[in-house]
Formats: sequence, C-alpha cells, structure tokens
Amino acid sequence: MDAPEPLTCSRAGCQVTASWRIEWRNPRIHTEDRVKVWLACAEHVDFLREFLAAREFPLRVVPAADAEADADTGSDAERSTA
Repeated sequence: MDAPEPLTCSRAGCQVTASWRIEWRNPRIHTEDRVKVWLACAEHVDFLREFLAAREFPLRVVPAADAEADADTGSDAERSTA
C-alpha cells in the first residue's frame, strides 16, 4: 500500500507540508453548511488567517491532524488554494 501524499500549504508557491487547516466560508455566497478549507504551514497560517479575517469571513483554525478525524466522520469540507 502506498503512503498518502503529505498535505501541502495552500499559499501560492509554497510547497511545505501543512500543519494547520483553516476552515472558512464566504457568507454572501456560501450556505452555513458549506465549508472551504485552506491548508497552511507554520510560516503562512497567520497570513492566510488574516487574509480571511480582514474580509470578515467566519473561520476556524485547527491542527491539520484534525483533518484525519474529519475524514473518519465524513466531513464535506472542500480544499482550496490561495
């Protein structure tokens, strides 16, 4: 069995393995059950969080390891890139 590929930071041009998961939505176009996900390395987590917070998007930052728990519970979060 092949090992899973590492999660990569969503910051444009960054190829570092992500350690954070930023769950967010744009309330003007997304219903409350729609959650988008950006992954972030330690260097870019603050930048990506602040980018979304400045737009007043609801967001939550959790360790990327929690993504495995969500996969086990069937979360519908969608991965995006910044």
